Amino acid sequence: MSRVLAPRLAYFAGVARTEHVTRAAHEMNVPQSTLSRAMVRLERDLGVDLFARHGRTVSLTTAGRTFLTSVERALAEIERAAEEVRADTDPAAGKVAFGFLHTMGAETVPGLLHAFRADHPRVRFSLVQNYGEAMLERLRAGELDLCLTSPVPDAPDLVARRLDEQKLRLVVPADHRLATRRRIRLAEAAEETFVTLEPGYGLRRIFDALCGEAGFRPKVAFEGEEAETLRGLMAAGLGVALLPPPTVPRPGVVELTVTAPRAVREIGVAWLAGRPDTPPVAAFKKFLLSRRGNLLAA
Repeated sequence: MSRVLAPRLAYFAGVARTEHVTRAAHEMNVPQSTLSRAMVRLERDLGVDLFARHGRTVSLTTAGRTFLTSVERALAEIERAAEEVRADTDPAAGKVAFGFLHTMGAETVPGLLHAFRADHPRVRFSLVQNYGEAMLERLRAGELDLCLTSPVPDAPDLVARRLDEQKLRLVVPADHRLATRRRIRLAEAAEETFVTLEPGYGLRRIFDALCGEAGFRPKVAFEGEEAETLRGLMAAGLGVALLPPPTVPRPGVVELTVTAPRAVREIGVAWLAGRPDTPPVAAFKKFLLSRRGNLLAA
């Protein structure tokens, strides 16, 4: 029913406002015959009389006044939605829905946004922090325009570009037997108890793969959702972890350079294949791609 009624609602509101079919047709720039037929069909589809007709003029019936209240509310909501999407796609002041990893929220993303807004000061952002797989699902659902994630996804419905890589370090408690070391092969930690992110996180997949490459299966005692929470667990002496560098040094832990295997995570930007970009999204995408190799220095 709504698909049948929707095209006629604006016509109905115009006739109700003027109480004159000829005048309403002139104001809406449609033939009078078209408008008259639309009102007759509207009443027929609803099964009620909306107008009392008096020659060339009309007046609303009680049912017509009730219907008009809801129609005006619906048309106002449609206009509000139209204004919102026009505003969001405005090249100078539109909106970008941007997702990124928790570990990039403290420093990297604020630096990127600061640099971008130097040339686009009015562009607005809807920011989402999450782990990689959850962001990709929101990308597929149309809830995000772009996301920074790791590992760089390889999927037929997505487009992804590698932007940078980040070294991972073995983090140990300050009083740990390895705390006096500066460099370490990951295999030397094979007998340690690890704290790590939960399965499903990109960094967890990288961790599992690196341990396999080093020839051991890690003993995991604690699984969490935030890298800084893991550092807190390590400061309490509850294990060791493989993590990206912190924004600021964390007391109570020591971070060792891993010499083998090569311990890095690649960071890339991803978007949905075939989805047209609004002007602000296109501008921010171009900016991110221009930071290839220099993303983490933002």
